[in-house]
Order: sequence, then C-alpha cells, then structure tokens
Amino acid sequence: MKLALGPLLYYWPRDAVLAFYEAMARAPVDIVYLGETVCSRRRELRAADWLDIAALLREAGKEVVLSTQVLLESGSEVAAMQRLAGQSDYLVEAGDMGAVSRARGKPFVAGPQLNLYNSASLAWMAGLGARRWVVPLEVGRDHLSALQQSRPAGLETEVFAYGRMPLAFSARCMTARHHNLPKDDCGFSCIAYPDGLLLRTRENKPFLVLNGTQTQSASVHQLVDQTAELRSLGVDVLRLSPQSNHMAEVIELFRAACAGELAPRAARAQLEPLMPGAGCNGYWHGRPGLEYIEEGVTA
Repeated sequence: MKLALGPLLYYWPRDAVLAFYEAMARAPVDIVYLGETVCSRRRELRAADWLDIAALLREAGKEVVLSTQVLLESGSEVAAMQRLAGQSDYLVEAGDMGAVSRARGKPFVAGPQLNLYNSASLAWMAGLGARRWVVPLEVGRDHLSALQQSRPAGLETEVFAYGRMPLAFSARCMTARHHNLPKDDCGFSCIAYPDGLLLRTRENKPFLVLNGTQTQSASVHQLVDQTAELRSLGVDVLRLSPQSNHMAEVIELFRAACAGELAPRAARAQLEPLMPGAGCNGYWHGRPGLEYIEEGVTA
C-alpha cells in the first residue's frame, strides 16, 4: 500500500508551512495533497507558493495532487476552483461536484466529501474520469469490503487512516464566533490554533475541534493496527492527515506497520504518544466514530 499525506487542514504561518513540506519531501510518503480546502480567507500562501511546493515535492519523487476547496460561497472561490481543476500539470482532488464537472474527462481523485457510498456511484464517478476515490469517513470495514467487490477496474481506493476527522463544513466560521468576531473580519484567528481549537463538555471531556469553517472530531482516527486488514481488502492508499508535531514520526510508523516490521499492538503503542488527542476507530468497526475498538471489545 502507498502512503498519502492529505491536504493541510489548518492555518499555519507561511514559514511553518514551507518548513513542513521541506521535511515531507524527505519523508517516506508516496503521495502529497496540496492546497487550501477549508477557507479561502487563509492567504499565508498564494497559488504560486503552492505550485512551488508542488515542484519541490515532485522533484523529490512524490506524486503531487492539488486539492480544491470543499465549500464554495462566492464567485471568486468558484473561479479559483475552475482554474485549479482545469490545469493539467498535476492531478486534482475534487472536493465538490463543481470540481468534478470541471475535471471530468481527465484523471482526477474523488475526494471524501463527495458521498460515494455504493457501487453505482463509484461506477458513475469512474466513468467521469476518477482514477482514485477517497472513502467517506463513516464507511466501515464491512461496507468497504462489499464496495471493493464491485469496484470499477482501474479505480484505486484510498482510506483515511490517521488524523482528526473532518465532520462538517459551515458557511459560518466557528473559530471567529468563539472570539466574538464576524467571519468577514475574523482577524485570521484560527492561525493561533495549529491543530484546531479544542472544545470540551461541561464534564471537561474533549468533544469537538473547531477549525475555522470546519468542525473536526476531538479524537484522532487511526488505523495503524489495521494495516494488514486494509491490505487484504485491496486498499491501495492510506491517507494521513497533517498535524503540527511529530508528522514525520507518524509516517515512519505507518510505513513500518505496512511493511510488517511492527506488530499491530506495538505500532499503536508507539503511535499514541505522538497523537494530539485520544485515539478512535469506531467507524471502521461499524460503531460510533469516537469509540476505540480492540478485538471486538469497546475500550
């Protein structure tokens, strides 16, 4: 199986982003997704900067994919999506159906927010040109096994295997709202939270993470101890979502687990100290996503 680094979901200072991808150029990851998928107001990097990073990663031997924004709200955002999805230098990950329409007829990646849940939708997407699809987060092992049986020839399967789960996108910026700021004058407040703003319940338990217009799980979805099962299901790519610390070590652990160099329990034990929150894998087992299931027992 190949390892993919998903698009950066958080808002980091320009120098931090550049340093991160310089490190990723040396990491044992096969595919790197680039671009702003959450909020067009995040302007630390311009389109030319992302293309410079893409060239750096391609030179390092990585497959580079440019990801489009998931929720479009203005004409300028649509125009930016059209330009990105229309270029032919790099493969595109379509974040919404508008991007699919623009990219159709040439190879593209069908992103996880496209809601592809059955064989008919997979066949339709492959017919439009999809080369790879990213499985929706809530699709579990048994559901995926059935879909793999009828997967169109030539369509690769990518599974979100590590990171806080993107649960929802909104027209309202929740981080700005937390600071009593309007979205149009947000002060770019989300740049203060390199792994998102953690919300807790009244009982002081982690609940959700605010990331601008995106809401994420507080728990970190991880399948490092399921790599053998993922391979047996015919999964082609595992997606790891960027975090501000220890990303290179996370990639190394997944690479070792995929190669069979680490036993499942050992891989999980080494991964847990590197995670920004508690682990979960409930969706994979057909359970509520925030649960962690081990050998059929809720932990």
